[in-house]
Amino acid sequence: MATKHYLSYLQETMSRRWDKLALADLDGENRYTYAELAAAIKRLHVTWQELGIKEGDKIALCGRNCANWGLLFLAVESYKAVVVSILPDFTAEGIHSLVDHSEAVLLYVGPNVKKKIDPAQMKRLKATIFMDDMTIVAGDEATKKAYAGVDAAYKKAYPNGVKVEDLHFPTDNFDDLAVINYTSGSTGNPKGVMLTHLNLSGNVEFASVRIPHKPGDTVLSMLPIAHMFGLMFEFLYQVCEGAETYFLTQAPTPTVLMKAFAQVKPFMILTVPLVIEKIVKKGVLPKISSPMMKVLWKTPGINRLVRGKVKEGLDKTFGGKLRYLIIGGAALNGEVEQVLHDIKYQYCVGYGMTECAPLISYEDWWAYKFHSCGKGIPQCRVRVDSEDPCSKDGEIQVKGINVMKGYYKNEEATKAVFTEDGWMRTGDLGVLDKAGNIFIHGRSKNMILGPSGQNIYPEELEDKLNSMPCVAESIVVDRDHKLVALVYPDTSAEGKKLLGDRTITAMMEENRVAVNKELPQYSQISAVELVVQEFEKTPKRSIKRYLYK
Repeated sequence: MATKHYLSYLQETMSRRWDKLALADLDGENRYTYAELAAAIKRLHVTWQELGIKEGDKIALCGRNCANWGLLFLAVESYKAVVVSILPDFTAEGIHSLVDHSEAVLLYVGPNVKKKIDPAQMKRLKATIFMDDMTIVAGDEATKKAYAGVDAAYKKAYPNGVKVEDLHFPTDNFDDLAVINYTSGSTGNPKGVMLTHLNLSGNVEFASVRIPHKPGDTVLSMLPIAHMFGLMFEFLYQVCEGAETYFLTQAPTPTVLMKAFAQVKPFMILTVPLVIEKIVKKGVLPKISSPMMKVLWKTPGINRLVRGKVKEGLDKTFGGKLRYLIIGGAALNGEVEQVLHDIKYQYCVGYGMTECAPLISYEDWWAYKFHSCGKGIPQCRVRVDSEDPCSKDGEIQVKGINVMKGYYKNEEATKAVFTEDGWMRTGDLGVLDKAGNIFIHGRSKNMILGPSGQNIYPEELEDKLNSMPCVAESIVVDRDHKLVALVYPDTSAEGKKLLGDRTITAMMEENRVAVNKELPQYSQISAVELVVQEFEKTPKRSIKRYLYK
């Protein structure tokens, strides 16, 4: 089947939902119907024509999630220019360096980025523009003069305003570069992932078939839109399919999220394990941990009622209209997943990476296999480099229309990530069962070699530790051939209640002993070290492991 261009989806949806809401800042001023979005896109096209921006030029976006970020993305793509996506969390020096590395000619910035950067440090830029109101921050006199003439040029081009018949988005450029996505990942060395229009289209096409919309569906964009996970599934596929997308423009704390879920009532929530684990650990586990509840939880007949009540509570927490809870970005804690499985919640765990724009595998929640991360999607083939892929761990490798062109201006890294026969190495280790379900057991670069050559995956040990009392999060590291657990303790009221009269050190020693009873000798934890601050994380909420070796 021929792939349909995502801009074709967008054009059809705009025509069909012309007067319906498309994008809005939650509790903010900027909001666009599809008609207003079309007009704003065309105005930006006129702006760039006035500034001398050409097809194929790079336009960098560096700011928080907001409706104008989404507008700019669609405008750049339909102009046949290239989006350079830069996370706003980078330092000023990092942003300067990436803008230069990408050869961007325009830079759009959010308020926090505006405060910390120095446009003079980025010599190739024609202008730096404030994303919130599209005012020019910096530029030479010629650029400022051209920018001042945009109103007149726009009125001349569209004297009667933008109409449906003015929409003619390009769809003949599948192989052209669409996005250079800079992400910190977990190595500390950002790479510019080159994604084509075909890569983006493959993801939109899959989601439109497997995660269909209904009229009036709403979604909350809370993951970083500068990262492919949030960009694709909380924004691009949503706007292409006609959802109302609300952007959370502040930090997604539990309090903020609960209010936002109640306000937006999303049909789908896309999130990372950390968010779900906090909700379940704080709101569900304490309620089902008493001796009586543990009995009722497993008593046939009664357990259906008890688990049903828990499910109703979670549904209410998420706004009451949730049909899909999709979790990705890292492994889900085993205890938390067991609860979701027991209450038959509408969740699944997917798998992807920026280099695949981002989806590799998925399965509908009603067919999802416990502890897996779904099956390879039709647009992306999956294999495991192992003599027995069903039972012996090997590197997961992928091939298909979702897979990137390579890393921008980095031939060495591009060559290293592809096999001789053209499959991309994910760096993840796992198995593939006979039905095609993928089970990930760790990152190859995180794997620790045991004393007799055993493969030790720290993620598996951390999963057990994170289910123990008073443990908020942990990482396991190799210290002089001994496994040491670094633990950030749970200092909440619930955590202190579990602590009782024991010291936190004593509790952690109890946890270490308990976990070791479940582990073979070669992978037992020799010591626990307490850390006083939450582990530093990437925007995808993965721990920056390289900082804690």
